[in-house]
Amino acid sequence: MPESNGYKYLEARLGSNYRQLFYKGRNLRAEVLYRETIGLDPRTPEELAHDYRIPVEAVYEAIDYCIKNEDLLRAERDRTLERIRQGGLDKPPLAPADYKPES
Repeated sequence: MPESNGYKYLEARLGSNYRQLFYKGRNLRAEVLYRETIGLDPRTPEELAHDYRIPVEAVYEAIDYCIKNEDLLRAERDRTLERIRQGGLDKPPLAPADYKPES
């Protein structure tokens, strides 16, 4: 049965620095699942469901959620990158020597 957020398998995580939804009962952000289905080496929802031992419907929910909440996810990534920069974690030896920060 869908929760008040409209998703059966996704929920908010109390105490998390992230506002995005997580797979229920696990520390698995929806965006982590979504990002594995796109890019240079995309994986199928069925592969992810098998590997993470979750229902394939949960992967499809994560994809739907991430597409509909792109602005929130982008803002969270930007905030994380800013914390990395402020902490100096984007510089060697913590970052690869060939790392070029975005200007």
